[in-house]
Amino acid sequence: MPAPVFPIAEHWFDRTKIDDSTTLLIEPHVIELMRCNIWHVRGRDRDLIVDTGMGVCSLLDEITDLLDKPVVVVATHSHDDHIGSHHEFDDVRVHPLEAQWLSEPYLQSLHIASAWSAETIDGLTKAGYPLDAEYFVTALPAGYALDSYRIQPCANPRPIAEGDVIDLGDRAFEVLHLPGHSPGSIGLWDAESGTLFSGDAIYDGPLLDEGSDSNIADYITTMEQLLTLPVEIVHGGHDPSFDRRRFLEIATAYLSRRRPA
Repeated sequence: MPAPVFPIAEHWFDRTKIDDSTTLLIEPHVIELMRCNIWHVRGRDRDLIVDTGMGVCSLLDEITDLLDKPVVVVATHSHDDHIGSHHEFDDVRVHPLEAQWLSEPYLQSLHIASAWSAETIDGLTKAGYPLDAEYFVTALPAGYALDSYRIQPCANPRPIAEGDVIDLGDRAFEVLHLPGHSPGSIGLWDAESGTLFSGDAIYDGPLLDEGSDSNIADYITTMEQLLTLPVEIVHGGHDPSFDRRRFLEIATAYLSRRRPA
């Protein structure tokens, strides 16, 4: 079967400046399910990057103009759509339960049926993400060889765990262990501003809790933990950011649906 001909992507990343210190990057030519939010947070002494997308194009090359100091790169978890460019950076942090998947990434193809089992695809469809596309992308950069795609392994990621702090000099993020979506899912909590970078623990879309590495009981505990925080703004792993009102709606709706009566 001949390789498909994709439209040419004139650029791979879109940027949105959220505030004076926070920039959102997305990959608009990646299908919605896999279109991870990539966050750059500027600090006084060092910068923070939260997740790195699919890795089709170099994230480091894209954000060179944003980087003028050391940078800490965090994986909120190690699912394919969040770790594609971690290998480009020196100081990478991940929960120990998922370090192996960062060092030995799974995704080796942009062809969905080659990358995932029929059971996985069916489960995602039932969860609210119908996969009617054949590939994870809708366009490719000029000259990109479709069969060259591989997520590259990340050498020597450093462990982070509950209670650790990532200090940028003028603001600090506490690591929260938020299992459920995956065993080593973490969030980054800035108590001073009420800002939560939540990965896939909570976002404004169908939450996935029935994957091969998910655990609904853990997810219930995570939602109960999150509800104790004075959250003002959530920057999730997918979909738009949201305020406290929406945060409470999403978390309580999940608990209403999943918590035993």
